[in-house]
Amino acid sequence: MFIGLRSVNGGQGGVERHVSSLVEEFETLGLRTCTVVRNRYAPEGSVQLGRNSFTRALWAPRNVSFEAPAHSVLATLWAGIVRPKVLHVHAIGPSIVVPLARAMGLRVVCTHHGSDYDREKWGGMAKAVLRFGEWCQGNLANGRICVSRGLAQALTDRFGRQFNYIPNAVNLPRATAGRETLDKFGLEPGRYIVNVGRLVPEKRQDDLIRAFARLQRPDLKLVLVGGVDHPSDYTRRLKELADATPGVVMAGFQKGDALVQLLGNAAVFALPSSHEGMPIAALEAMSLDRPVVISDIAANMDLALPEDCYHKVGSVDDLAARLGQALDRHAGQGVPAHDWSGVMSTYRWPTVAQQTLDVYCEAAPALMARRAVLSP
Repeated sequence: MFIGLRSVNGGQGGVERHVSSLVEEFETLGLRTCTVVRNRYAPEGSVQLGRNSFTRALWAPRNVSFEAPAHSVLATLWAGIVRPKVLHVHAIGPSIVVPLARAMGLRVVCTHHGSDYDREKWGGMAKAVLRFGEWCQGNLANGRICVSRGLAQALTDRFGRQFNYIPNAVNLPRATAGRETLDKFGLEPGRYIVNVGRLVPEKRQDDLIRAFARLQRPDLKLVLVGGVDHPSDYTRRLKELADATPGVVMAGFQKGDALVQLLGNAAVFALPSSHEGMPIAALEAMSLDRPVVISDIAANMDLALPEDCYHKVGSVDDLAARLGQALDRHAGQGVPAHDWSGVMSTYRWPTVAQQTLDVYCEAAPALMARRAVLSP
C-alpha cells in the first residue's frame, strides 16, 4: 500500500509520478497494490487501475499545513484494518505516521524524496514536523529508500541505518509529430525555452523569467508548464512578472501527449530550482534529447552532466549566460537535440521497480517467499 501522495495517474508532483510508474511496473509483476489518495484530487471510493492495482480515496482537510499529515494518519489507520504486507510511505512529511504504523504491527518502507524542510514555503513549526518525519524514517522504518545518491549516503551516515539509493526514472514516449499543443500556445518548434514544475518558490520560475528577459531574444518564447495546488503570494507575483515580460507563456498543468509535445520541441529545458529530491522533469526532457540548463544544487549535480549544463542557483546573470550558451551551441539546428542515452540508461522503471521490491522483501519476510515468482 502506498500513502503520502495526493493522487495517481495524472498528478503533477514528482511523488505522484513516481508512485504511478511503480504501480504500472508492479502490475506487470503481478504484485497487488493499493494507492491511498486524497479525495479532493480523485474520485470517491475505490477505483480499479488494473487487474492487480487500485486506488482508495480518503478525506483530507483543505489546508496546506494539515492536508498531508491528517490524510496520512487516516491512511495508516485504514492500513491497520486492511493489513498490507508492506506499507510504503512516500516523503518525510507523511512519515510522521511510522510510529503509529509500527505500533499496529505493520511493516513499513519509507522513501525520502528530498529534504522538504528546505522548501521556502514552510515556517518553523512545519519544518520541525518535517524533520520529525525524517527522524521517523531513519530510526523506526523497516526499510528506507532515497532518490538522491548523495543524500542517501548522508542519511545513512547520520542515522546509522541503510538508506538504499534508488533513483527516479522516466517512461515518457518519444516525441510525436503532433502540433496541437504548440498551435494552442502559438509556439514554433525550436523557438522556445521550457520549464516544467509546480509554481512554488523553490522552483524559482521568477529567476527564469528575469534571465529570459536579459537574453533580449524577441524571436524566442519562454513556456512555464505547471499548475498551482494552493494560491500564494508567490504565484500572484509570478503571474504579474510573466504578464510584464514579453514572450512568456503560462501553459498551466500539462500531461500525456501535450507534455511530450511541449518538451520534445523545445530549444532548451531549464530548471533553476533551489530544492529538488530528484529532478524527474529534467530526466523527462533528457529522455526526449533536449539540451538542459539546471541549477547546481546537490540533487541535480548527482546526474553528473557536463559542467556547462549547470548554473549557479539563485544567480539570474549566470542562468541567463548558460541559457545563451546553450542556444548558441545549437544555433541553426531547428529543434536542437542532445544524445543523453549514456546517462538515461540508469533511470529505467523496470530496474527501479525490482530494486524497490528487493527492499520490500528485506523489510517484510512475508514477501521473501514470493521473490522468485515476482522477479522476471
